[in-house]
Amino acid sequence: MDTQEPQFIEIGQGPKRRRLAYRWSDPGADGSGLAILWLSGFLSDMASTKAETLAAWAADQGHAMLRFDYSGHGLSPGNLLEASIGDWLEESAAMLRLLEGRRVIVVGSSMGGWIALLLARALAKEGHTPLAGLVLIAPAWDMTEKLMWEKMSAKTRAIVETEGVFYAPSNYDDPYPLTKILIEEGRNHLLVDGGIEIGAPLRILQGMRDTDVPWQHALALVDLVAGDDVELTLVKDGDHRLSQPDQLRRLEATVASLAVTDPAA
Repeated sequence: MDTQEPQFIEIGQGPKRRRLAYRWSDPGADGSGLAILWLSGFLSDMASTKAETLAAWAADQGHAMLRFDYSGHGLSPGNLLEASIGDWLEESAAMLRLLEGRRVIVVGSSMGGWIALLLARALAKEGHTPLAGLVLIAPAWDMTEKLMWEKMSAKTRAIVETEGVFYAPSNYDDPYPLTKILIEEGRNHLLVDGGIEIGAPLRILQGMRDTDVPWQHALALVDLVAGDDVELTLVKDGDHRLSQPDQLRRLEATVASLAVTDPAA
């Protein structure tokens, strides 16, 4: 259980102004060194098992870590029926800017994996210092199209089109909203149409018993990413959450492999 009080930051303008909750830990507290940015999945938050486990590990290792709740998630207010990938990407970019001057490893789970790729691609296009690495857990890249819209029945698509939202059954909790806004705005951020230049080492952890993001989806991502420093680890008995003790240790070891003091080491 996380006992640290959250901090808050406001981003956006006018009706799109949002207040985001985040937790920041820096054992060094000197504004330098390595920092880990955690990006949660859709409908998850910064208090998930993986996020809290990684935060504890980072503190033990002397690494800074920043995690936050997207608008409409966790401790951050917002209306999920009006939210979009673009909103959460903007929020993630704002959090990344808080880490300016540091070496940053971005760890993205599920939808957070998609957002991590979008962040890294934007940095590469704009000529900024690349990330120290990306660790993606069951990355749900292009999920609004490939994992939602394309898998919907004609009846479900009609409900989304006419009513603006369909409440889909969940394996974990109450039914969750799939909105027309989410689907249509998501098409502005698709990666499938071209090679993905991220300019950073990429590590992917993927369960082969994942019913939300099939392991073949992660394999297809490997072919889309430019560069050779890409590793995909398939966990034979792993589900979507990859939150069993041995799987959490694997996550820690994967981040540790990128957290070298000397980037050239």
